[in-house]
Amino acid sequence: MELDPDEMKKVSNRLKRAQGQLAAVVRMVDEGADCTDVVTQLSAVSKALDRAGFAVIATGLKQCLADEDGDGAEVEKLEKLFLSFA
Repeated sequence: MELDPDEMKKVSNRLKRAQGQLAAVVRMVDEGADCTDVVTQLSAVSKALDRAGFAVIATGLKQCLADEDGDGAEVEKLEKLFLSFA
């Protein structure tokens, strides 16, 4: 299934932001930053990645539901992906 390029651009931007956050966490660890600060930033990275994953799945589900010829197997596959994030 081909996903909406406009929606995927938003996902790409979110992932790039998360990539920057992760680089900052690595730098914090290397510099011996406070544990609380490191965990807080790791949590932010994790949430950003989860949101990107949910956005991809939501876009796929929306497209499947909008497509009258939607394949039941596609919906089932997307459901499994969704549950993997839950």
